[in-house]
Amino acid sequence: MTQRLGRAGLVCLVLLLAWVNASAQQVQVQELVLDNGMKVLFVPRKGDPNVAAGWVAKVGSVNERPGITGISHLFEHMMFKGTRTIGTSNIEEDLKLQARMDGVKGQIRVEEQEQIRRLRIGDITDVRDPKTRSAKHQQLLDELAALEKAQRDLLVKNEFDRVYTTAGASGMNAGTSNDFTIYYINVPSNKLELWFWMESDRLANPVFREFYSERDVVREERRLRTESTPTGKFQEEFDAMFWSASPYHWPVVGWPSDVEAITREEALAYFDLNYAPNNLTACLVGDFNLDAAKQLATRYFGRLKRNPQEPSLVRTREIEPQAEKRMTAYAETNPQAQARYLTVANGHRDEAALDVLSSLLSGRTGRLYKSLVLDQKIATTAGAGHNSQKWEGYFQLTATAAPSNAPEKVEQALYKEIEKLQTTKVDARELQKVKNQYAADTFRRVQDNFGLMLQLLLADNTLGWRSFNEEPAKIQAVTPDDIQRVASTYFKPERRGVILYYTKAAPAGAGAADPLLEGLSDQEKAQFAQARAMIQQLSVEQAKLMLQKLEQAEGQAPPEAQKLMKAIKAVLQQKIGKGE
Repeated sequence: MTQRLGRAGLVCLVLLLAWVNASAQQVQVQELVLDNGMKVLFVPRKGDPNVAAGWVAKVGSVNERPGITGISHLFEHMMFKGTRTIGTSNIEEDLKLQARMDGVKGQIRVEEQEQIRRLRIGDITDVRDPKTRSAKHQQLLDELAALEKAQRDLLVKNEFDRVYTTAGASGMNAGTSNDFTIYYINVPSNKLELWFWMESDRLANPVFREFYSERDVVREERRLRTESTPTGKFQEEFDAMFWSASPYHWPVVGWPSDVEAITREEALAYFDLNYAPNNLTACLVGDFNLDAAKQLATRYFGRLKRNPQEPSLVRTREIEPQAEKRMTAYAETNPQAQARYLTVANGHRDEAALDVLSSLLSGRTGRLYKSLVLDQKIATTAGAGHNSQKWEGYFQLTATAAPSNAPEKVEQALYKEIEKLQTTKVDARELQKVKNQYAADTFRRVQDNFGLMLQLLLADNTLGWRSFNEEPAKIQAVTPDDIQRVASTYFKPERRGVILYYTKAAPAGAGAADPLLEGLSDQEKAQFAQARAMIQQLSVEQAKLMLQKLEQAEGQAPPEAQKLMKAIKAVLQQKIGKGE
């Protein structure tokens, strides 16, 4: 007798076949290591005559030190300022002005040290207050401003971007994290040599124009992303509290006093060490000739000079925690609880089990949402996530309290769900469902050239690009015993940092709320603020491309993400409408 599959069985079979296909379809990568130590990855694919191209500098905020925090992110900005041939109408005069600015800035630093001394002894309360400056200090600032204006008059603004877009390239952007700085773009296949020349030129011959004024741009970005969001400043303090020793302690954007004080000499030394070819990996995915691409890589990237000094490993590790850390915050947000546990770094043998545990708890079908939102009705949102970074990792539980429920109540409810995982093994069927979904996601993520290029670069930044192919098997190998073991090992009170948010009323006379924020959770509001800040830096063409990609992805996005996507679309449309 033939047994027919029900709908659930059919879905399971489809997902299982997706996993089999993904497992069999290992990404075939060609690796070229140049004499200078730079690694280039190639994934040729016939089809759309475009190439997703990018490179990663294996440096992020975790590689910084007190005094220069934020320098990695500052470099992300500086790398678009051009070279000796791009971005200026007169390179000789440009460099002369830069040298004069460096000299004036050196004199200004003497005045700034005096301001810091006065702050330390209580003579002044704000080193940035113009009223507290000496006449000489103000005179030097005026002189620097005049030199900056003279340099701006020589700039060919956005020339780096314009060269690419004129050639048909699109989506040029970059990003900085704790562990890396990445640069990427889509280029037509017949313009691949342009990409090799452009990227090697900004690595070999960068000119860090507008260095001192760009620090103010970064300061404004910090204001938009951190200081102007309901919970941004508190989350920054929470990070600093959670990490006692690790350099994950400071924010990617840097501490304000550091960003304002970074010198060009410090920046150049940082660049020479961390942007040397022996600390870089590039990747191409798309329709191109492999042999020709290898020749171009050797010709252009091969001219970069290796730094004889290898970038040092991060030395400072997080100390083993001995007691729970707690923080209370009053913000213009709904009451919520976050509990974060110290776990493991990327590549640790327990990472896969913690990732699977995260999937068991998260999403509308996850345990946290079912229990806290649907069954108990004490929360409006609930979720979890495991963040295994290059050197350290953490697991975070989050829930927003429903009306008339205190954050302490949802906090305890989160712990009860963890206790269930510690005392009772997860059902094999529930576990397999999570694995099947992961397998389907894995199959989908290798289909997109641009996404694959980014994932290969990020994998190579930590464990090497081969770990990308090895990851699915590790997920499939996770057992119920593994889930119970990691839940018992890492979810202990002494490994925990907790922040409870209580609602703070908006100040009297405050303006009307931004209608784009209506209906967004606090986490989504923070994400929206970051997206808005990024969009303001895009060109109109970049905004159009981003809007197009967002509209293409909109239909596949889960219902809970639709409001956020709609708000981001509105900002993109405003940017395009203004034409600036």
